[in-house]
Amino acid sequence: MTGLGPDAPVAFVSGASRGLGAVIARRLAADGFAVAVNYGSSREGAEKVVADISEAGGTAAAFGADVTDETAVAGLAERVRAELGPVTVLVANATGPQPEVPIDRLEWSDHLAQLEFFVKSPTLLVKAFLPDMRAAGGGRVVQIGSDMFERALAGWSAYVAAKGAQWGLTRSWARELGPDAITVNLVAPGWIPVERHGELGEADVAGYLADLPLGRIGVPDDIAAAVSFLASDAAAFVTGQRLTVNGGHTID
Repeated sequence: MTGLGPDAPVAFVSGASRGLGAVIARRLAADGFAVAVNYGSSREGAEKVVADISEAGGTAAAFGADVTDETAVAGLAERVRAELGPVTVLVANATGPQPEVPIDRLEWSDHLAQLEFFVKSPTLLVKAFLPDMRAAGGGRVVQIGSDMFERALAGWSAYVAAKGAQWGLTRSWARELGPDAITVNLVAPGWIPVERHGELGEADVAGYLADLPLGRIGVPDDIAAAVSFLASDAAAFVTGQRLTVNGGHTID
């Protein structure tokens, strides 16, 4: 760990060993945050993100923990405070498998699997870092949602329902935590291809592009830029909002 010193504000990014989380972590480090890079299983990936940040002159450290587990999150918060300092920016990005499940095969366990990541995990993380934000006189919570809530695709009801619940949490927490000068917002990406999507066929891309007014596939940097804004002082008067970043695929 190198770089910014003990007075750097600390940002925590869950699920940051790859994909959107890794790019968000690098962007926040470039913005001047010391970044806690959380990972569930890919320690190597998280350490690569930390190395990239250090090489760029920033500060970061990797923290392994299952962010859907109460005990693990409590211990995680203690470790982050000890190594980097109190957390004033929380990015709830971690996700799990997202299978397509038609209604005739849908089980309650399918709903629970999605709620673990999009309701339970954000709740545990906010509770864990809330004392830090209150002590600091304010903070930022940024959830990573999805435009799938608006698109409501057939076969994805468990995922869509959990993402809707995540948006509901954002709205209620914004009202509850506003008096503490803590903003709570949600970034809703469209389809942003990352490692877990594997190889993309031309037909897949062409079909998606046909519905995009801006005419291009989004990239992780598009999402990281939105998170960067919501984590910044420039967004101090923005709370309870959903910032959809999908090239106009859905328009409210």
